[in-house]
Amino acid sequence: MMRDEPRLIPPGAEDEVRACFPLMRELRPHLVSEDDFVDRWRRQEAAGYRLLVLWENGEPVALAGFRVQEILVHGLHLYVDDLVTRTGRRRAGHGKAIMDALKQEAARLSCRKILLDTPTGNVLGQRFYYREGFALTAFRFMLDRGAA
Repeated sequence: MMRDEPRLIPPGAEDEVRACFPLMRELRPHLVSEDDFVDRWRRQEAAGYRLLVLWENGEPVALAGFRVQEILVHGLHLYVDDLVTRTGRRRAGHGKAIMDALKQEAARLSCRKILLDTPTGNVLGQRFYYREGFALTAFRFMLDRGAA
């Protein structure tokens, strides 16, 4: 199989984003349609959200959605919103390739840290993050106020 290096989707490249919808839906099943995904991507892209995608034979097999933030507690950092490898393609090094590319992007952007959240039940993901050098440093609390 022909695997490319992970690469950023260029701003405005809607066709590439559409190609990522089935993969993103594996992670975010609440996305109701390809158009819904693209609309959300457009809004988030305007606020700095980027998609880093690993393609294999012209199909996305892993991706990360991220943004750069600066906050008092962490300074300038790269925040990973979304990270997924296609079901059936896991344990083939795709996640590591995406993570290595995220680390390179963080260095290029002068970010000292990479942060992400993961569900408490995502044990396999947590093992992966530990292997990649991440440490558990906080708990995230959420108050769901319903539809806005």
